[in-house]
Amino acid sequence: MKILFFIDILMSGGKERRLTELMKALKQNAGYKFELAVMSSEIHYREVLDLGIPIHYLIRKSKKDFSVSMKLYRLCKNYKPDILHCWDSMTAVYSFPVCKLLNIKMINGMITNAPEKISLSDKKWIRSRLTFPFSDIIIGNSQAGLSAYKAPKKKSYCIHNGFDFKRIENLISKAAITKQLNITSKYIIGMVASFSAAKDYKTYYEAAHLILDKRKDITFVAIGNNTESTISQNQIRKEYSDYFRLLGKKSGIESYVNTFDIGVLSTFGEGISNSILEYMALGKPVVATVGGGTSELVINNETGYIVGRSDAIELARKIELLLDDVVLRQKMGSAGRDRIRNFFNIENMMNKYIDIYNNVVPKETAPAKISSNSGNVA
Repeated sequence: MKILFFIDILMSGGKERRLTELMKALKQNAGYKFELAVMSSEIHYREVLDLGIPIHYLIRKSKKDFSVSMKLYRLCKNYKPDILHCWDSMTAVYSFPVCKLLNIKMINGMITNAPEKISLSDKKWIRSRLTFPFSDIIIGNSQAGLSAYKAPKKKSYCIHNGFDFKRIENLISKAAITKQLNITSKYIIGMVASFSAAKDYKTYYEAAHLILDKRKDITFVAIGNNTESTISQNQIRKEYSDYFRLLGKKSGIESYVNTFDIGVLSTFGEGISNSILEYMALGKPVVATVGGGTSELVINNETGYIVGRSDAIELARKIELLLDDVVLRQKMGSAGRDRIRNFFNIENMMNKYIDIYNNVVPKETAPAKISSNSGNVA
């Protein structure tokens, strides 16, 4: 079976990590051949380059660059994929005419978030209405996302993100990371997310201020695109600047997360967060905002706490509750790691994609699924 994966960009992010993990796992299965098309030349996840697969750069020169459609058409005509699997709304728009012209099965993976409300003028909503009728399969990484975009139930499937425990087998030591960041505090609280309109760093910082008003044994870390920006820095009270580390985009994120005592995600709408997956896989209790697919991942009062949206007081209270109870932190962290190992591992994700691929393009003898070999982390 031949698959062409098509994505707009391979910077650090949720869908990009999910595609990278899928390709790494799929590479081990001889029954599948695949190539990658991407609309940007910048690739954050260097593991993609190590796969040894053909990568086609269909660079978009403007927002309405119709030459991408022609490039994609020529690529598909030459490669002759059985499936074109697109990973975002823009590549879905470029894909559906090509799939119809060349009789290629289209898997639409554009649903990666789960907004509470969607405006009828929202570009992603408009693209979903345009592309859903022409998609053979629609995949969302959360049930909440499929519901939010009103995806047709007969051809829609939820495949939660999967975590590959091999990612945490060779971590940089906590001591080395804290020395690098010049952190000497007893506790470290961290949030991994881009500094963007969809992420609520304002509430995270406000909660940090509330806690720092009472105690000074904590360093608050922010990791992700633009977290080091002037706008981000200006949201932190000057008298508390020494208690923050705004790191921007980082590779080897797992080693940084491993230094956290608690993982936080304050947001306005989420599918299945890769950040929360990383927190839980590394045995960290989670405090996250209600909404979207977060409740499909975090079990409130068991693997962490789910708090109200933009509620800095509640966020601060739950963080303090965990800080003051080491047994509770360990219990929730352990429960979270077990939950990822049992239900959100890379093998489960891989096998669900294989099932869909084989249903879309039936084979006389389907390649064998892979078995779970998830590991542990100290």
